Amino acid sequence: MLLTIDTGNTNTVFGLHDGKEWRAQWRTSTHTGRTADEYVVWLSELMRMQQMDVSQINSCIISTVVPQSLFNLRNLSRRYFNVDPKVIGENVNLGVDIHIDNPREVGADRLVNAVGAYMSHGGPLLIVDSGTATTFDVVDEAGAFQGGIISPGINLSMQALHDAAAKLPRVAIERPERTIGRNTVEAMQAGVFWGYISLIEGLIDRVKAEYGKPMKVVATGGIASLFHGATEKIDIFDPDVTSVGLLEIHRRNADG
Repeated sequence: MLLTIDTGNTNTVFGLHDGKEWRAQWRTSTHTGRTADEYVVWLSELMRMQQMDVSQINSCIISTVVPQSLFNLRNLSRRYFNVDPKVIGENVNLGVDIHIDNPREVGADRLVNAVGAYMSHGGPLLIVDSGTATTFDVVDEAGAFQGGIISPGINLSMQALHDAAAKLPRVAIERPERTIGRNTVEAMQAGVFWGYISLIEGLIDRVKAEYGKPMKVVATGGIASLFHGATEKIDIFDPDVTSVGLLEIHRRNADG
């Protein structure tokens, strides 16, 4: 049983794969101070609800963009599963060519997504990952990472609007029925939601024009579903890109 752990700035996703299929996936908020003991109590209870037990876990792979979280996650694997985890960026071969100025600068999540999206959908691809940041990453026809774009995420933008303007309230991000808001909440929701749709569509057009070849656009990430049906520029909505990437990278390093 393989445990995959994908730690982002906002959420951490745990997945279990038995070698044939995904058995379960769970999402929790990212807290760098959460200890290995706390993780295993939480994980044990969730596995018990699915008629599984932590003793079944015999391998682990970790991807994190939050370095402070790695110590406790590594301890979780070593102490409770008796395995040294594979860690993206440390002790694994991704099997991906990285064609940018400094390959060490690329976030683990973006490279894992490149592997997962290419495995599922081929290439060339533009991957739009909506999370704390919204990233746009290009994967060519051979599966190589060609670079991309990093922009603030939609939740971050809404939070910044509330924090910086004293009279603007904190509001939930929803798809508004109209573009022209008739009150403050509607106006903020319209500005952030449709503003992000315009950002996504505009950057997709610019990337395609610069790349110069037909490419599929795959959307993933914790809040990608928010944009489902709001734009025709996205060809595929796939929430499992990262999980597929971690599984494939683990397979590529099975003997390592």
